[in-house]
Amino acid sequence: MTAKRYLFYIAHNYSFEILRPLQQVIWANGDEVKWLAIGQEVNLSYFQSNESVLRSIDDARAYNPDASFAPGNEIPSFIPGLKVQIFHGLEWKKKGHFVIRGFFDLYCTHGPATTSRFNTLAQEHGFFDVVETAWPKLDYLFTSPSMPIKDNLHAQEKKIILYAPTFSPTLTSAPALFDEIKRLSEQKNYHWLIKFHPKMATQWLKQYKTLIKDNVQIIETSSINELLQTADIMVSDTSSVIGEFSLLNKVTVSLNNKEPGDYLVNIQTAGQLEPAIEQALNPSKELKTAIKAYADDLHPYQDGQAAQRILSATENILIHGKQAKKNKPLNLFRNLKQRKKLKYWTI
Repeated sequence: MTAKRYLFYIAHNYSFEILRPLQQVIWANGDEVKWLAIGQEVNLSYFQSNESVLRSIDDARAYNPDASFAPGNEIPSFIPGLKVQIFHGLEWKKKGHFVIRGFFDLYCTHGPATTSRFNTLAQEHGFFDVVETAWPKLDYLFTSPSMPIKDNLHAQEKKIILYAPTFSPTLTSAPALFDEIKRLSEQKNYHWLIKFHPKMATQWLKQYKTLIKDNVQIIETSSINELLQTADIMVSDTSSVIGEFSLLNKVTVSLNNKEPGDYLVNIQTAGQLEPAIEQALNPSKELKTAIKAYADDLHPYQDGQAAQRILSATENILIHGKQAKKNKPLNLFRNLKQRKKLKYWTI
């Protein structure tokens, strides 16, 4: 049997942790994977020696994949293959999560919280399928080891707080919480791990780097699973990482979450952060129950088989075709924007 060819279409460093579990399953199946990194935000040094990286869109078209996987919102029509949307995060509250842009043939959803909505949209639009697969990034979440904490005399005695804000200017807590996190870090009651989204404005990355000391670390790797395992609690806002942290039955303090639920310790001002941290470190039974219910709705799978389900759903369409009856729209305007963005005008 001829090996199938698959393409990973990526634009950000977070894609590595999402797609590598799927790569392992594809390889185990005897099939091929090649990566195409577009734009300037992918650190090419993150590629491993055994990974095959295409140099250009022309190379991707010549490769002619059977299916192309994207953990982002866009993949232009001139990239060959069945288009599979995997999503770049669990957070469905952000603007645009349920926007149908006409690029994808298959949406691989994560759990009941999003599957039902996408099923409704599939019936409405009629040109894409929806399969609840879970999220491949989380195939390794539950088995990831904790990150070793920077060596100092008291780190192991302190509670560890992960600060992981979103990058969106309208949702990020980075400006509002800087002074308070600075004050709390100077008290040295906690050990802080700070992990910014790759698209965070550089001014805030630079400002928070001024806090680096024995009990404050800025983490700049592409991986976050080990940070989630390490932290006792997390401080955030409306970041998608809240969902991932909740799957470990841990508490998040959020500043002005867009749709706060009873699974969060949500605050409205920076002055409320310190008592909220204490509440998160000593959660009530009701809070623990709410976190468990939220996690079960968001992503009920802990079997590490999301990548296999995604590959199976993709292969099923390649063999039997989509259940959706309509063809994808021509999507002329969005595809023209893609050509302009990528400076690619070859027909």
